[in-house]
Amino acid sequence: MMKRLRGRNLAHPGCLVGVTAGLSLGIILAAALALHNVSLNMVLLTWLGLALGLGAIGWIVGTWLTSRFSAVEETVPAGEKVGE
Repeated sequence: MMKRLRGRNLAHPGCLVGVTAGLSLGIILAAALALHNVSLNMVLLTWLGLALGLGAIGWIVGTWLTSRFSAVEETVPAGEKVGE
């Protein structure tokens, strides 16, 4: 599995995981805040903050991980085309 990560930019998958986690946690937290009669503006700002914040954190972590998995040079036997 780790070979598949080599040479790829992991910022986009990291952002996707972060935004997905942020939306999920934000919905749960927003429901809990709404049950405690918190204003709608605060509930929406909390939800948006979690979604964007965790997305940004995922992007940063993905960018950081990209440098750890450098690309592996593949050797192609003589007479074969790349991609076969």
